[in-house]
Amino acid sequence: MAQLIPVDPFDLVIFGGSGDLALRKLIPSLFNRDADQQFSADSRIISVGRSPISEADYAEQVREALEQAGVEAVTQHPVWERFIERIQYFALDALDGDTWAELAQHLDGHEHKIRAVYMATPPNLFGPIAHGFHQNNLISADTRLVLEKPVGRDYESACDINNQVGRYFNEKQIFRIDHYLGKETVQNLMALRFANSLFEPLWRREAVDHIQITVAEHLGVGNRTEFYDEIGAMRDMVQNHLLQLLCLVAMEPPASLDDDAVRDEKIKVLRALKPIGEDASASTVRGQYNSGAVNNSIVPGYLEELGQESTTETFVALKLEIDNWRWSGVPFYIRTGKRLKAKHSEITIHFKPVPHSIFPDSAYPTNPNRLSIMLQPNEGVQLRVMVKEPGPGGFQLRPVALNLSFAETFGVNYRDAYERLLIEVLRGNQALFMRRDEIETAWLWVDGVLESWKSQAQPVESYTAGSWGPVQAELLMDRDGRSWAQRN
Repeated sequence: MAQLIPVDPFDLVIFGGSGDLALRKLIPSLFNRDADQQFSADSRIISVGRSPISEADYAEQVREALEQAGVEAVTQHPVWERFIERIQYFALDALDGDTWAELAQHLDGHEHKIRAVYMATPPNLFGPIAHGFHQNNLISADTRLVLEKPVGRDYESACDINNQVGRYFNEKQIFRIDHYLGKETVQNLMALRFANSLFEPLWRREAVDHIQITVAEHLGVGNRTEFYDEIGAMRDMVQNHLLQLLCLVAMEPPASLDDDAVRDEKIKVLRALKPIGEDASASTVRGQYNSGAVNNSIVPGYLEELGQESTTETFVALKLEIDNWRWSGVPFYIRTGKRLKAKHSEITIHFKPVPHSIFPDSAYPTNPNRLSIMLQPNEGVQLRVMVKEPGPGGFQLRPVALNLSFAETFGVNYRDAYERLLIEVLRGNQALFMRRDEIETAWLWVDGVLESWKSQAQPVESYTAGSWGPVQAELLMDRDGRSWAQRN
């Protein structure tokens, strides 16, 4: 296990403190870090919401959230009393300057500590909250602002939000979060590429046939129907999660692990992404789930959940190209969707076949090597190689997987990515967060796809819940003589 180093004293202010993200992800993550002795005695967690809630009622919400996160006998846990004493709740309307006085008074006199402001709110409140901190003289050199995704819904709105918060906070103080960047296996992607001489010489067009990135969810949109219908899978998943994974897979080796050294290489990938042309139907698929069986239960279709007609996509598959020296001619296939067969996220590097096989294909077929980086639900790395089956029965080839399971190898199941990201905010390490130019460049590319869909009136293909998406996504691969790497 890596050594757990305590962080400096802090005040963490969570706007949207009574919301789903705060209670389901942030509070349990903070509890786990506190249990591992990473917080000083004078560090505080300050939850802010619009609704007036008593301290006792909020403490009950925290207890229930921890119970839902799997903490048994919460109030008997050794860290419970210490943790709940850290937490204060304040009712505040970010748009009403007259409601800030109590929070400002509570923070006054604690300027010597790190002050982190987490915006677990809709993006239209990012600017007003930043303005509120400025107006109440609450910004110090050690104040950090965390922006949850999505930062805007297109390039123009993203620029507007960045300009609003940029009036009061410099770029070194702003942390734009993407929780996929905190996943242990995503971090290990850097180690695989740049700490092993085995892979880096092969990580290029001469050896790689194509690369696939899949982020599949078995759940539907749940209680986010109205919000989701305004954004769809392209804005919700591709613009941030999948493009960030693409950057880490495709970027050049950075000079160091310094914040900007890593992000400088990521932005080069985004700028080299070939725009989706006018004929988007040749390289993109939009889908929307119908009712079907998921985990042996019949679930409703998207339109049934929404209660009205809609052309919003719940599934996207794309064929991308990166116009640079390393990846010229290598296609990247990415897909994401709701109500798919399983919750599964994976990056697969499909290598080219051997240039000349000494084994007759009919009797001894060889499969190209494949490196899989599994992000969820079971984090690990798998390399598929060809070997001879043991025994005297003749020379028979067979693909075999060399597995690295993080749970089995290290004897631990890693917790939520938010734990790592919250600690990195408190340490001031921006390497796992997105820079302004990354956000805006990604939106420029995504806006081009959305505009192409709109101008062509590209249809939304239906797929059955519990499947791997519309058949058109399979055809997207089949046209190139390839297929998606499926897992049961």
